[in-house]
Amino acid sequence: MTGHRGTIVFDLDGVLYLDDVGIAGAGNALEALVSERWKLLFATNNSTKTSEDVARHIAERTGFPASPEAAVTSAAAAASHAAGRFTSAYVVGSIALRTTLETSGVEIVPAANAECVVVGLDRNLTYDIIDAAARAIRGGAAFIATNIDATYPTPTGLAPGAGSVVAAVATAAGTQPMICGKPTPIFRALVRSRLEGPETWMIGDRPETDTAMAIAERWQSVLVLTGVVSDPSDVPSEFTSDHVIASVAHLPDLIAKESTTTPEPR
Repeated sequence: MTGHRGTIVFDLDGVLYLDDVGIAGAGNALEALVSERWKLLFATNNSTKTSEDVARHIAERTGFPASPEAAVTSAAAAASHAAGRFTSAYVVGSIALRTTLETSGVEIVPAANAECVVVGLDRNLTYDIIDAAARAIRGGAAFIATNIDATYPTPTGLAPGAGSVVAAVATAAGTQPMICGKPTPIFRALVRSRLEGPETWMIGDRPETDTAMAIAERWQSVLVLTGVVSDPSDVPSEFTSDHVIASVAHLPDLIAKESTTTPEPR
């Protein structure tokens, strides 16, 4: 092989799997794309997973052996924004978010001592946590959100996402955060730094994040109907994707038909 034809960027929840259940045919689709010399990246607004977690979960749910280096998370985006600006943070979120910040050199401290407050999905959220975060922000700490997705898809329907937690803190603090997840410039810069080849495709289920990111970067966008959106007519016109497919299992055929690059002879 002499290089990649291009890069395909995948959202995860609602695209490759729903919570712990893999989308039928996802693993085979990923393998087929790799065999055609496409580089694969996995870009998620889920802040509850480290890059290592992402790779392991993809493998467990789809059978595809993803690498941590191919994963871009909203936790990593938040850490990239915080690192170099702040030395300490109070975290409303998961262990993975804390670990990602610490790996980037940001110390996790009590709210009263924090230079910034970083908020992601917190399934153990309490009134006291919201109170501590809001008091720190009102006292001068910077307010950083991993993402503001209100929900995320599961096999039993939509569940509250990080945006629901962020909204609670923002309401109590009386201010809005710096947002780091898709489709923000912070997140897009992390993805751009890992692209290879002349073409980039973005595969997602949430138009206001996945398709919006593709539009901002002038990438080809593909909406799958296995996640947040089940009816394309429900999508606002400003977030219309270039292509719509029933599931990621159909992606190799679409790419083969629509790609502007030609694979070199093997």
